[in-house]
Amino acid sequence: MRDEALEAAAAVERQGLAEDARLAALGRHLAALSPAVTLTLARGSSDHAASYLAYLVMARLGCVVASLPLSLLTLGQAPLRTAGALAVAVSQSGQSPDVVEPMRALRASGACTVALVNDTTSPLAQATEWTLGLHAGPERSVAATKSFIASLAAAARLVAHWHDSAALHAALAELPHDLTRAAQTDWSAALPVLQGARQLMVVGRGLGLSVAQEAALKFKETSALQAEAFSSAEIRHGPMALVEPGYPLLIFALRGPTQPGLRALAADMRQRGAAVLLVAPADVPERDLTLPTATLPELDPACAIQAFYGMAAQLAEARGLDPDQPRHLSKVTKTV
Repeated sequence: MRDEALEAAAAVERQGLAEDARLAALGRHLAALSPAVTLTLARGSSDHAASYLAYLVMARLGCVVASLPLSLLTLGQAPLRTAGALAVAVSQSGQSPDVVEPMRALRASGACTVALVNDTTSPLAQATEWTLGLHAGPERSVAATKSFIASLAAAARLVAHWHDSAALHAALAELPHDLTRAAQTDWSAALPVLQGARQLMVVGRGLGLSVAQEAALKFKETSALQAEAFSSAEIRHGPMALVEPGYPLLIFALRGPTQPGLRALAADMRQRGAAVLLVAPADVPERDLTLPTATLPELDPACAIQAFYGMAAQLAEARGLDPDQPRHLSKVTKTV
């Protein structure tokens, strides 16, 4: 897991070299199509990358994005009217029937279908009109790392071309260097707080919510730690009733308009006795863990999760577990 996470920068660089010409063509196609709605289809870590894509598309292009409940098509055969819509599937393996079959159905109904997939020979790649490779290479660890970061990069590249953003293109060119620096970030200060924990909340908002979702999943997978991701806006709508003295919260306060509220939440939870780990950039004095940043705030999630993965592997080992062999799990999951 640790070694593969360190390969993310090289994967992102390969992706840019291999896919930018195809993405430019897709960007022109989407600009002409101007879809009113975008549907995302994914499971697990890939669904967290789809959440990131959704925020970018809505913020940059004003196109409404929704995560499609896959069982509507695989089990319910719902007659969805999707002509003129964009459907984006995100997957590492491209093999799960509950992603492949809905994409076939959506393409047949007139949607523009795009796959962000690591295996470009997979059934998902064959089912879609546009296939964009992640270029993460093989992953041996059950827990996805470099393929998730590559998915974030691919999502940002898609938006950069669709929106024709010179600033985002330039920031993506620097992302491999940013990821290399992020991988060197020391988050070992989190270990004493989390090593003996039984449960925790992982909190983000906006673009940072995808990081919280991915971190919570990795805690479950690699450390058998009951972690739940929440938007900071939801904490006061019930979940904060769980907070008692010593209750751990990992709060991702990324740059942007959501950061003040996340910092305020961290201060409030500290007053309630919670064991807060605030992840924030170096200019935030009350931070517990330093957030490595990218050239643009919109790419900070990739740097944040790059730093997190190293700590997650350390935590699993500190808890006496092998992060590469989570119990009950396999690398490729096929659901219907």
